[in-house]
Amino acid sequence: MAIEITDPADERVRDYFGLTDVALRTKVEPERGLYLAESEKVIRRALAAGHRPRSFLMAKRWLTDLADLVGQAESEGVPVYVAHARVIKAMTGFHLHRGALASMHRPPLVAPAVLLRNALLQNASRVVILEDIVDHTNLGAVFRSAAALGVDAVLITPRCADPLYRRAVRVSMGTVFQVPWTRIEPWPAGLRLLRDLGFTIAAFALGDGAVNLDDFASDQPQRLAMIFGTEGDGLSRLVVKGSDVVVKIPMAGGVDSLNVAAASAVALWALRRQVRAVNVTDHANPLM
Repeated sequence: MAIEITDPADERVRDYFGLTDVALRTKVEPERGLYLAESEKVIRRALAAGHRPRSFLMAKRWLTDLADLVGQAESEGVPVYVAHARVIKAMTGFHLHRGALASMHRPPLVAPAVLLRNALLQNASRVVILEDIVDHTNLGAVFRSAAALGVDAVLITPRCADPLYRRAVRVSMGTVFQVPWTRIEPWPAGLRLLRDLGFTIAAFALGDGAVNLDDFASDQPQRLAMIFGTEGDGLSRLVVKGSDVVVKIPMAGGVDSLNVAAASAVALWALRRQVRAVNVTDHANPLM
């Protein structure tokens, strides 16, 4: 049975306190081994990825729409808390429009070598590396593009923002649960691992000697790791110097660069893995 919360300071729902305080959430979530999933779609994607819920929080009217989730939670002993909208707002710091919140157990990160070798077993050919991206909105948008455009894995540097921060998860529409990811350390020395596994390392940056994206896409390598840099300064000099090729997106109108979320989407589309369409006759006439 759902547990009603009337006091926004109730300790039973401490996981949901002050969610608009970025500094607090960045510090607290990894320490306590949790992250917050917001909205029905995001929660369902987290559960489908095998992540375990700690609790749910929602307005009463959502008990019917989410009856299957509520029933499963109750059968597994996971508390489902309900509260009036004003209590939830006082608790979290924002008005909950998207149905529900879930406090989820944070899955442990795997080593980059393990993640990449597992991806290669599935014929991986496209990896994205994000260096020091600190804006959660940009991070979530990159993950959404990565999922949509066939990226096999994402590696983030030690100073990159948390992909499981609530805003990043929400902007990604839960696709952070679909694309395998982990942190790559040490950085940038960790690039050696990708090269050892047969990946060509392409740094997206401006500068002399950079190859136009169109030209690079016309003769792209089979295994490709694409690096995108922080919102302000772009990629570090060491990373650009240590890459196999530097690629730039040709611009018009006096614009010299794009937001990292937009730039990565353009690049991932241009360099997406080419999958041959299967025709019905391929099965009917296998020797043709």
